[in-house]
Amino acid sequence: MSHSFPNADLAVLSACQMATGNEKLSEEAVHLAAGMLNVGYKSIVGTMWSISDIIAPDVMKTFYKVVAEQVKAGGELQPAYALHKAVKVLYNKKGGMIDFVQWIPFVHFGL
Repeated sequence: MSHSFPNADLAVLSACQMATGNEKLSEEAVHLAAGMLNVGYKSIVGTMWSISDIIAPDVMKTFYKVVAEQVKAGGELQPAYALHKAVKVLYNKKGGMIDFVQWIPFVHFGL
């Protein structure tokens, strides 16, 4: 927490449960994603619990595609929108027939 990264725009935490707190610290919102916001990252994408090794790559592939399109277009980086679109693509790909525990753990913190 002693470091500051004021120019850091986006961190994607690709491992499971990187945005999950500790049950022993229930009074605090302490997790890696919160710590990264605290040191200056503007946006964090992570997961609240374990994710499928089959589904996660599809979500991230679409997420990075949308982010790349935003950068290429010279527009403002909108990771929350990119994550929303990625999860929506997954949901539609499965015809809406996907258990919510497969798509809901993907979260965005920040701007």
